[in-house]
Amino acid sequence: MYRSLSDFMKSWEYEASATMRVLKSLTDESLMQEVTPNQWSLGRIAWHTVTALKVIGLQGDLRFEAPGEDWTVPSSADAIAKNYSEASTHFVEALETQWTDQSLFEKVDFFGIQMTKGTLLLYLCQHQAHHRGQMTVLMRQAGLNVPGIYGPSKEEWTKIGMAEPRQSVYE
Repeated sequence: MYRSLSDFMKSWEYEASATMRVLKSLTDESLMQEVTPNQWSLGRIAWHTVTALKVIGLQGDLRFEAPGEDWTVPSSADAIAKNYSEASTHFVEALETQWTDQSLFEKVDFFGIQMTKGTLLLYLCQHQAHHRGQMTVLMRQAGLNVPGIYGPSKEEWTKIGMAEPRQSVYE
């Protein structure tokens, strides 16, 4: 749970930039990548990550411009990344103008679960991390390079002067 907007903003700066690195690594062709048929595609998950900002923000009575419907997925990876960047900026502006540190202790109903607004912000960060993880698996399947998030990715090890991690060997 966040107890100050300042603490959240520090976290969000990193989390939003990490999400942008993933979104900027997508290609239009990769958006159709699925784990299995009839499951969410990489593009659907990416777009959901964009629209969730507004959906989750609305649960805390935040009002800002952003896409809020995720059932029409753009066919352009650049459009998804651009929409995320704009939505994140508007989300931060809404927090700065509509909430205070004291607001973080107010309770909200999040789809039937009672939580504080500070917990709602934590949930948003965790939601983004969850979907970034899903996207990176699908990115690997689509043959894309994966950016490091909480440490270097496989492709980044050699760039920082370290040996590439070895494959696991099992007995």
